[in-house]
Amino acid sequence: MSLWGTLTGKKTSSTSSNASSSSSSSSSTPSQDTAPTTSFQSTPFDPTTAQDVTSFLGNTSLPDPSQLHPLAGLNQQSLDYLSLDESALSDLPGSRSALPSRGWSDDLQYGTGVTYLSALTLGGSYGMIEGLRRTPASAPPKIRLNSVLNSITRRGPFLGNSAGIIAMVYNGINSTIGYYRGKHDSANSVAAGALSGMLFKSTRGLRPMMISGGIVAGVAGVWTVMRKTLF
Repeated sequence: MSLWGTLTGKKTSSTSSNASSSSSSSSSTPSQDTAPTTSFQSTPFDPTTAQDVTSFLGNTSLPDPSQLHPLAGLNQQSLDYLSLDESALSDLPGSRSALPSRGWSDDLQYGTGVTYLSALTLGGSYGMIEGLRRTPASAPPKIRLNSVLNSITRRGPFLGNSAGIIAMVYNGINSTIGYYRGKHDSANSVAAGALSGMLFKSTRGLRPMMISGGIVAGVAGVWTVMRKTLF
């Protein structure tokens, strides 16, 4: 830069004119860094073209789930151990009773259980009445309650245990006689009642044995008549 130009300022004016001209040209020309604006249109979804799980579950390479069962491939008709023969009811003539029976085991359980509970209830009721009668009406409530409980626990279990033992022996003898005779009838029940009653009192002598056998045989005969009438 010359001294004259420095003094007159011509260089500065030309420089500023060049700067202004370059700025105007840059403003008139669009910037190359600006992203171009474009319009986007989405394609509508078609459900018929979608794939579900059957596209890969239906592959033949997958194993058959039915073949994974432990009994797969076995002939069920040849599995005899699955047939429950014990569920069949007894087919002996005269074996039908109040409850379905499959044999001597059911008769033993039903007969012994029902007889024991019935005798226990009757003995307890008799003991309660006996305890109330023995205690005077002017006695305190605690004494009356104690007397009733003592009578119930003395009469109920005694009668229930005795009847349960007789019923157990009766059902065993009755089932044995029916097995060898091939049928259940009144003669079986009366004979089983007489034998079980005599066996129950066998340690008391001949007279108590005959009385007990007659009582149990009579009860068995009444039960046989009721079973034929009702069932």
